[in-house]
Parts: sequence; C-alpha cells; structure tokens
Amino acid sequence: MKKQYYVNGEWKTAEKFADLHSPYSNEVIAQIPQATREEVEQAIDIAYNTRQQMAQLTAYERAAILEHIAQLLIENRRNAAEIISLEAAKPMKFALGEIDRTVETYKFAAEEAKRLTGEMIPMDAAKNGANRFGYTIEQPLGVIGAITPFNFPQNLVAHKVGPAIAAGNTIVLKPASQTPLSALFLAELIDQTALPKGAFNVITGSGRTVGDTLVTSEKVKMITFTGSPSVGIGIRNKAGLKKVALELGSNAGLIIDKNVDLSQIVPKCVTGAFSNQGQVCISLQRTYVMDELFDEFMEQFAAAATQLVIGSPLAETTDISAMINPDEQERALSWVQEAAQNGAEIVIGGKIENGVFLPTILTNVAPTLNVSCQEVFAPIVVVNRISSVEDGIAAINDSNYGLQAGIFTNDIQTAFKASKEFEVGGVMINDIPTYRVDQMPYGGVKESGTGKEGLKYAIHEMTETKLVVWNQN
Repeated sequence: MKKQYYVNGEWKTAEKFADLHSPYSNEVIAQIPQATREEVEQAIDIAYNTRQQMAQLTAYERAAILEHIAQLLIENRRNAAEIISLEAAKPMKFALGEIDRTVETYKFAAEEAKRLTGEMIPMDAAKNGANRFGYTIEQPLGVIGAITPFNFPQNLVAHKVGPAIAAGNTIVLKPASQTPLSALFLAELIDQTALPKGAFNVITGSGRTVGDTLVTSEKVKMITFTGSPSVGIGIRNKAGLKKVALELGSNAGLIIDKNVDLSQIVPKCVTGAFSNQGQVCISLQRTYVMDELFDEFMEQFAAAATQLVIGSPLAETTDISAMINPDEQERALSWVQEAAQNGAEIVIGGKIENGVFLPTILTNVAPTLNVSCQEVFAPIVVVNRISSVEDGIAAINDSNYGLQAGIFTNDIQTAFKASKEFEVGGVMINDIPTYRVDQMPYGGVKESGTGKEGLKYAIHEMTETKLVVWNQN
C-alpha cells in the first residue's frame, strides 16, 4: 500500500517510494514516500507561515487540542499499538504500554500548556532599579524540526510534538525510516483536532535529504533530535545558531549492593535489560554486583531470562521478538563474539534463532569491549563482580555516556553517595536505570546529549524568554 505524507492538513503524493519491511516477517507492509528537498522546504514554508496563527492560540485552546489528541489515542489504542508492533517488531504488550504512556505524555503537555508563565523580577533589588517594574514572558520559537527514532515511534514523537504545541510552535516531523506508519497515523488523529492546518507536518524520506534540510533551514528555529551520538554531533555542527536538543546514546549501569532482596530486583533487571529487545536508550546494559550476592544473582537472573517468550510481536504472550533489522542483529552478534574471544563468558544466549537475537547475559567482560563501552542497543546485558560500591561507581562513570544509572542498596549513606557521584543526568535509587515516567526531566551528560525532555522542561527549551521592564517615573 502506497502511503502519502502530511503537509498543511493535506495528504501529498510523492514521486518516489521505498518499501517498508516488517522486521519480524520481512514482508513488505507499505511503500513510504521519499520526499525531495523541495518538498521538505515546502513543508517548512507552510509551518513558517502558520507560526503566527499558532502563537495566537490561547493556553486553553492549546491544552484542549492536546487533550483531544490524548482522547483519540485512547479510542484508537489497539490500532496504534498494532502499527507499532508491525513496523518495529515491538511485542504487543510493550506496544500497548507505549500507547498508554503516550496518552499520559499528551495529557502532561496539556497541563503544562496552562502553566507556561514567566516570573516577576525584583527590579528595586538593584541600586538603579527603583520605580521599575519587570517581568518575563515565554514566547514560542516558531518552527520546530523534530527528528525521531524507531524504538518508541509514538511516545518519543509525543515528547517533541506535545511540548511544541503546548508552547505555541509549529512542527515539521521527520520520523525514523523504519517507523513512519506511527507518525502518519498520528497525523490522521491530529487532522481531527482544532490544531491549525500547517502547524503539524510529517515528512518521510532519507535522513540525508529530510534531516539535513530541516537542520540547515534558517526558518527552522530549533531541532529536537533523538538518535545516535554521531548523527547528533553532526546536527549540532550544521545547525548554526538555532537551538538544538539532543537525546543520544547510553550504556546504562546499575549497582547491586549487598544485603538487598534479589527476589524484588531480578524481575526488574530482566525488564530493564530485555524489554523491546534492549532497544531502549536507558536499557540496562552494565550490571555490577557485590561479591556476596554475585552467584545468587546470576543464578536467578539467568533462570528468569530463559523464561522469556520469544516469537511474533503481534502475539499477546511474546516478550522478545526480532530487532529492528538483520544488520543490527549481526552487529550485536559480532560484539558478543568479540567479547567471548577476549575472555568473556556467555551465560545464556549469544546467538540468533529463527530470526530473533536471543536474550544474552555476559560476565567477566572487560570495560574496553564494545558490549560494555558502546551502546549495545540489543538484548545483551553485562554482569560483572565488584568488591565495593566505590568500584561500581567508578565502573559506571568510566564511560563516554551519562544518561541514567541506578543502585539497589539498603544503606542511605551509600544511596546519597551514589546520587552525588554518578556522572549521569538521572539517578534511580532502588530501581533500574531504565525507569522513566514522562513528566520527569530526562536527559544526559557527556555524549548522551544536551537539553532535557519531560514536558515542562522541553516546553521551556522550545520557548524564548523575553524581559519587559516598565519605568514608572
């Protein structure tokens, strides 16, 4: 089925198309339009010309539009989840969970739209500030260029579209090449709302054409991107003076201290390491377990991981399905083989069966190997021994990334120590680093990116603070 892209409230036909294959069955599920640079520029022009109309919407009107999007997603929950499972091979239970989170995300955006305020400035606190009245207002930037990844094709889109609408901006969205159907379905829903035509546009095609045009356009005032560090750094280098928010890679780490209840921890670790085939920015990739608990943890962890159900993403019982494409699976396999050749032990998995990369646990892994120091983005987790929490903190910080980290401990001083010393954007105490709810600030340090997502925080990224001072003399 040939799809169309969405610009100015209309469905547009392209001259060129690319086949979209199911990652699990490899069948062609759609033909996706491949926009030209001229078509991208037209979409940008439409968004640019609509920016004043969008900026004039009241907070009430913007909130109502976002609430309507949330309600439409509730009404179309099953359909939206099936699209995710089909195009991304995300098991249905996780796809349904993503839609539920996406509904929350738009609802949070609606609430924050009503809370977007500036602040009073105490002008008379300065020697020369007497008889002056000052305040700030938050104004929309204009056109937001949003570039999104495949792993959460509705919720990560919502983390860009929601705050953009809440702040009064217009959007040109470039979804991941493997998951455009979710973005086009969102366009069908938004088309039913009162959002001004031209305020939301979806352009599909290659990153080189669509992405580069968005990044270099003078009419686009901000780029918000989630993806790989190499692409993110390239965007930052090309973007000039426009705002850039980057949510990039991670190899999230976890410490398991002594004297904790493993029966409560192991199920969380299984979820953190293997949900969505490990294709999560904060997937649990590196686990450091105190000597006293290491053997017991490994036994319980491996036993639980081998119980995961492998199969079609459309089946309700499936826990693990195919990764996003065969090349990624082969890349992950080569990293496991490299680790094994350098002394690592494959506890379970480490191979591909029936087109699915099996859940894999490695131990005795050197920190310089790819499965440890790079973002593995696969159902692979490293578990190593430590003799002290200090060793675990040092190991987690020995990384080019710093998105989130976690620690399980019953010692409050240890928890405070970790919270201060972890070099990351978010610390989870007595939880896995994979934990996220959508209103919290979310963003990393080092090569994990710049800027913060989370509705309140992203909205402020997407506005300009203007100062107004009245001289009362």
